[in-house]
Amino acid sequence: MSAAEAIQETIILGSGPAGLTAAIYAGRGRCCPLLIHGRQPGGQLTTTTAVDNFPGFPQGVDGPELMENMRLQAERFSTRFIEGEVSRVELGEHPFKVWVGDECYRCLTLIIATGASPRLLGLGNEEALYGRGVSVCATCDGFFYRDKEVVVVGGGDTAIEEAVFLTRFARRVTIVHRRDELRATPVLAQRAFDNDRIAFRWDTVVSAILSDKAGVTGLHLKNLKSGDEEDFPCDGVFIAIGHQPNTALFSGQLDLDYEGYISTRNGTETSVPGVFAAGDVQDPIFRQAITAAGSGCMAAIQAERFLDDLPSEAQLSCHQGVCFKR
Repeated sequence: MSAAEAIQETIILGSGPAGLTAAIYAGRGRCCPLLIHGRQPGGQLTTTTAVDNFPGFPQGVDGPELMENMRLQAERFSTRFIEGEVSRVELGEHPFKVWVGDECYRCLTLIIATGASPRLLGLGNEEALYGRGVSVCATCDGFFYRDKEVVVVGGGDTAIEEAVFLTRFARRVTIVHRRDELRATPVLAQRAFDNDRIAFRWDTVVSAILSDKAGVTGLHLKNLKSGDEEDFPCDGVFIAIGHQPNTALFSGQLDLDYEGYISTRNGTETSVPGVFAAGDVQDPIFRQAITAAGSGCMAAIQAERFLDDLPSEAQLSCHQGVCFKR
């Protein structure tokens, strides 16, 4: 019996820290996890060369290495992996249905860990310079900019929080904002205005990121009112113009908040019993690898408890990687 023909106990969507931790816990709980991931598995950490704040690695660890180790650990507990883009889900009936292309997979519990994608500036070399001067997370990368000059792009709460945090390390932080006033809440904005390490460039956009073989060397800035352009030297740029949760598949089937994140309660429960959400797809606040991993653990435990409470005729057991009715 193939994976598509069987009814899976648990399907996990996403292979970042949340999805892989869910797989580890689900596998240890004998929930027969099947994990579906896209062509670039591992989530955003695969684009991070150094992770310094994940517990257990006193010297830090490369992002791709960390994710590969998590995958190997999930495989150790019998997680099965399928590569492919999920094209459709149906959550209105039980078991739930998940399509990868034309192939339909059915499951009794579903853990959504599809993450959120940072909104970028639309410049050609942004992604190529990840970890070499371009960042979307001050908490993750601020330590590497001790006594350096950095730029934060954006004017909302996230941008101001990032800028204030970076003053713990950087010699100077310049906020580049396309408007002439901040969109951040007044209390946060005042905190930035009162910080003598923070400068502002108003009515200004980044039109190019300058770099050499080592990484970012500066930005090309353009003032939208005067039209003036300049090269602005800096050691790094933090893009803080928001994230887009990867939830288009679930619109109209799950409760989402006003930004499109999946709404959860009692841990990782969604508005549909048996469907759980973990990681950045339901977390617009913290967005850290360790918090994503923690919520992945919670989702797997809650999925296991949901399975335990199902009527006996609906429960499944797993034998050699394929799930059969008891």
